[in-house]
Amino acid sequence: MRIAVAILNYNGAELLPRFLPSVIEHSQGAEVWVIDNASTDQSMQWLTENYPDVRQVILDHNGGFCEGYNKGLTHINADIFVLLNSDVEVTPGWLEKPVEILNKDSSVAAVQPKILSYRERSSFEYAGAGGGFLDLLCYPYCRGRIFDKIETDHGQYNDSCEVMWGSGACLFIRAEVFKKHGGFEPEFFAHMEEIDLCWRIRRAGDKIMYCGSSAVFHLGGGTLPVSSPRKTYLNFRNNLSLMMRNLAPGRLLVTLPVRFALDHIAAIKFFAEGNGASAASVIRAWFSFISNFKKEILKRKQVGNWGYGGDRWSGDVKFLVWKRYTGL
Repeated sequence: MRIAVAILNYNGAELLPRFLPSVIEHSQGAEVWVIDNASTDQSMQWLTENYPDVRQVILDHNGGFCEGYNKGLTHINADIFVLLNSDVEVTPGWLEKPVEILNKDSSVAAVQPKILSYRERSSFEYAGAGGGFLDLLCYPYCRGRIFDKIETDHGQYNDSCEVMWGSGACLFIRAEVFKKHGGFEPEFFAHMEEIDLCWRIRRAGDKIMYCGSSAVFHLGGGTLPVSSPRKTYLNFRNNLSLMMRNLAPGRLLVTLPVRFALDHIAAIKFFAEGNGASAASVIRAWFSFISNFKKEILKRKQVGNWGYGGDRWSGDVKFLVWKRYTGL
C-alpha cells in the first residue's frame, strides 16, 4: 500500500526547518511531499537545499487549504493520503496504527490520530484533539476540547472510536475516497472544509475513525492566528455553508433561525470585549451567506441532500452554546 505524507506549505520558511525533520525521521515506508501554495519566501529554496529527496508540487497561486490540496494531490500517486499541516511534529510509530485501521476495515474512509498541543505538550490541541463531533446546533467540538476549554491528556482518549469528523491538521484518508467526493470545497478556502468532506463521506455510508494510539503535536495558528478577524469570518461563514449543504431539511429549518440569534449574540459579545473587528466578521459572514443563498441551494442539490442528513447527533453539549454566550 502506497502512503504519501502531503504537507501544504505557504511561506513556511520558519515552520519547515522546525517541523519537517520529525516527519522525515518517523515516516519510513511513506513518500513525503511538500505542496507549495505559491510561497513568496525562501521556504522551497531551503527545502531543495536541505532535503532534495522530498518531492515537491509547486502551485502557481495560493488557493488556500482547500484548493491547494485539491490541486496538489492530483500530482501524487498513492493509496493513502496523509494530510499534514506544516506546523505538526510527529512521533515514532505515528503512521502504523491509523494505516492498520484502514487496512482492516474497508468501510473506514479516514482516520485522525490524537492531536496534542506543541506548546503545552500534556494538553490536547484545539484543532482535532481526541476526535471531532458536532453539537445539536452544528457547532463543532472535540473530545478533549469544547470551545476554548482544553483538557489535559491523561490517557482518557487513548481508544479508537468512530467520530463525526477528523481534523485536517493530520488526516489519513483513502485517495480514492478523496477523489470520489471531489476533495475539499474550494469556496471554503480554509476552516471547516474537513468537516464538510467528512460529512459527505459519512452520508455515503463510510466511517471516520479516531486512533488514540497514534499521536502528533500541533502548533496551531501557523497561517492565521486564532485572534485573526479573517479566521473568525471563515469559521462563521463556513459553518453556515456546512449546515446549508449537509443538514437534513427539518433540522435546517429549526437550526438556522436559532443560529442567527446566537451568532449575533456572539457578535455583541465580541464588541463588548472591545473586539470590533471580530464582531464585524460575524456580521459579514451572515451577509455573505444570505447574499449567496441561491448558490448554497444549488450546492445542496449538487451533493444530493434533500433528505436525511445521515448523521447521528451528539446531545452532550445541547445547552452549551446558550451557556457560552449568556453565562447562565
